[in-house]
Amino acid sequence: MGVSSLELEGKTVGFAITGSHCTYDAVFPELVHFVEKGCRVVPIVSGTVSSTDTRFWEASSWLAKIEETTGTKVIDRIVDAEPLGPSKALDVLVIAPCTGNTLSRLANAITDSPVLMAAKATLRNDRPVVVAVSTNDGLGLNMVNLARLMATKNIFFVPFGQDDPDRKMNSLVARMDLLVPTVEAALEKRQLQPVLIERFRYH
Repeated sequence: MGVSSLELEGKTVGFAITGSHCTYDAVFPELVHFVEKGCRVVPIVSGTVSSTDTRFWEASSWLAKIEETTGTKVIDRIVDAEPLGPSKALDVLVIAPCTGNTLSRLANAITDSPVLMAAKATLRNDRPVVVAVSTNDGLGLNMVNLARLMATKNIFFVPFGQDDPDRKMNSLVARMDLLVPTVEAALEKRQLQPVLIERFRYH
């Protein structure tokens, strides 16, 4: 896949999290990696993340853990995400996980959450947005939105594939462990390749 030699230290990374709760255990170590590489990490969450308790995480505990790790208050309101545009605060925005709901809204220029406002703010500054999909309908109704975003300037994808083609044939999930190299490539305006990978292996 190739790894960029770009130095991430000193970069400001917006790390936006949406409501694919089952992937948080895979996403959190990647957030930690950015902190360990010397990035300033600005956490941003959707309303679902900030208000929904699940069997995976209690919302308040999850937000507290993110803030403790990044040393930065979570942005959880649209009004607080809007200044990221004029301030040009972010070098790159990561959306991980990116649900089908967020994917469809982003593809259709709908800005109704802090995450989507952060994406709009980043794109207006000609800076990269890195998307790590996690959706049950990536090969269903959302496929048109996925295709639109893949053809959009400054949007880059963490390599992804089908995670359970027998039981969920339309489901797509990114390889979260490839987030850092994808961001490194995106900062050079390159898409990490291959972007379509085999996540599921038959036994």
